[in-house]
Amino acid sequence: MSTTIAELSLSPAYRLAQRALAFWLERGPSGARQAAFAARAALSGLDATERSRLARWLAWLEVAARSQGMVSPEARVQRLDATLHLAMQDALARLPGQTGVANLGNHRRSA
Repeated sequence: MSTTIAELSLSPAYRLAQRALAFWLERGPSGARQAAFAARAALSGLDATERSRLARWLAWLEVAARSQGMVSPEARVQRLDATLHLAMQDALARLPGQTGVANLGNHRRSA
């Protein structure tokens, strides 16, 4: 796994929280509860700026899930942390190109 310059500038607390959330989101029903505790513990170490960055990352995951017809992480994030969910909603509204077509997943295909 290569490490980019941008990744090196992220704090260890942010990287831990992002990895914990990614692990939690990838888990199915079995083991999700234990991973949720780890994700909540990792979130507690973040400052406001890092929580905002994490919310933006989650918003991009939401866009990717919608465009690929996958299960949305939004409901799970809401159950995990309500304030993070609100920040995710705010970040989602601010992402570039958020139109009705992008939100519904009705992408036009070229010939």
